[in-house]
Amino acid sequence: MDEDLRERVEREAETAALFNALKHGSDAQVGAIMGPLMGENPEFRQHGDEIPGIVGPVCERVNGLSDGEKRERLAELDPDAVAELETEAGADEQVLPDLPNVEADDEVRMRLAPNPNGPWHLGNARMPAVIGSYKEMYDGWMCCRFDDTDPETKRPDLDAYDGILDAIDYLGFEPDEVVRASDRVETYYEHARNLIDEGGAYACSCPQGEFSDLKNGGESCPHRDQDPETIHEEFDRMVAGEYDSGEMVLRVRTDIEHKNPALRDWVAFRMVDTPHPREAAAEYRCWPMLDFQSAVDDHLFEVTHIIRGIDLQDSAKRQGFLYDYFGWEYPEVTHWGRIEVDEYDVPLSTSSIKELVAEGELDGWDDPRAPTLASLERRGIRGDAVVEAMTELGVSTSSADLAMSSVYSANRERVDDGTDRAFLVRDGERVPVEGGPDEGHPPVHPEHEDRGTRDVPLGEAVLLEPADVPADGERVWLKGWGPVRNEDGTLVYTDESIDVVREGDVDVVHWVDAGENVPVRMRTMDGDIAGHAERGVAGYDVDDLLQFERVGFVRVDSTEGDEFVVYFTHR
Repeated sequence: MDEDLRERVEREAETAALFNALKHGSDAQVGAIMGPLMGENPEFRQHGDEIPGIVGPVCERVNGLSDGEKRERLAELDPDAVAELETEAGADEQVLPDLPNVEADDEVRMRLAPNPNGPWHLGNARMPAVIGSYKEMYDGWMCCRFDDTDPETKRPDLDAYDGILDAIDYLGFEPDEVVRASDRVETYYEHARNLIDEGGAYACSCPQGEFSDLKNGGESCPHRDQDPETIHEEFDRMVAGEYDSGEMVLRVRTDIEHKNPALRDWVAFRMVDTPHPREAAAEYRCWPMLDFQSAVDDHLFEVTHIIRGIDLQDSAKRQGFLYDYFGWEYPEVTHWGRIEVDEYDVPLSTSSIKELVAEGELDGWDDPRAPTLASLERRGIRGDAVVEAMTELGVSTSSADLAMSSVYSANRERVDDGTDRAFLVRDGERVPVEGGPDEGHPPVHPEHEDRGTRDVPLGEAVLLEPADVPADGERVWLKGWGPVRNEDGTLVYTDESIDVVREGDVDVVHWVDAGENVPVRMRTMDGDIAGHAERGVAGYDVDDLLQFERVGFVRVDSTEGDEFVVYFTHR
């Protein structure tokens, strides 16, 4: 290669490396840019053996630059490439629609409001995925507020508090503040007393059925016109725990003839006999309902934008009465529809999953059959892949269907380039081998020659998947090793060239040595699968990712004992 061509190769390689690194936010890699480099410059192909040696040092030099230096250098080499990056970045930012009226606020302030009644399933991920993405979009503020003021019907799970924070971290976000509503009961009492002073609340001891009949008829209950002193006395007795569950409530006075009965004099506080599981909150018996607690907190934490399910549309209207009494300005609200997830037989329900775990139908919340974030993480699916798939659903009021294939596609883009390949044979059939080399040398990664090859032994016999065993007289190519023909049940090495594969005459199959291999148990959504992997798999550690060729991606889960346990990620 002459000097002029070498300089051109270096220049084109540097441009490709800079573009690749900036686009993906990671180091440029030789294998990732070799394809585009050779495809766009056909005259380089005759020097294919020399070019990786030129590209390697270029990538190292590019990877030593800061992002600003990379962008500046790319602008010198190819201004159009910088414009393309900016266009793609602008398109990415528009995955979610703009929040309404953000210009009216100094800072966009949002909140996650999980109920800590169990670990998170996939549906729960939509809230942090979207709200966390908006926080990043507007450089805003995000609080995680545990709405745990229902110690009875949605009883908090003490392990769920930390588990949910771990899930948020898995998705790639960090709240600016973490709050437990059960620590703020006195604040809610204070606002209840202020509401009484404003004429906005009254204590009611009507049986639930009796009040419901009155409300549905647009009639006031006899307690509605109590004087403030009496209401304060009744509420103080509620706070002191002098009433039993169902005996007394505090209601927000709205419009008893409102066209929507659900908005008429709604309950703000009720009595609960069941102690809260948190020791710090166990003494309370008078608990705020979610609409009251959430409304007060959203104001005190200066929340500017709320995103909630369309099934909570009445909540905004109920809380509007409270805001009117206090003279507060209600946040901007966006409602979205329900989400459904395909592929799973297990319902997308915390209570249902909890029941299946308790009954032993699921091994735990991270069982590969469970539609939970713990399961996805154990399978080796990255949190930001889940976020990408969730944000693509947008925030429409229509119901949304999350196809797991979109999660898998987003994850594949993130892990494929860095994941080593290996062979796994399921339901292996032992077939003798005659002739040929002692080892096969398939690539560690087919698109990264610089990573080298694997050493896979082949002795007296191989294990093949039953469908890959050639019929008598037929041939196959053992990947990374060579061609064989089935001659009376023995695979005989034929020493043919790779052209027989390129011409489509011979199928390429994966294999492992029948003697030197690693027993593997692969946990999948359809149950456990036993198999044998090439011996090099034993060198990988827990949490490493592999791609079993022609099978799929897996995460290494356990390397102890007689079996190498992996969790199937996706194809």
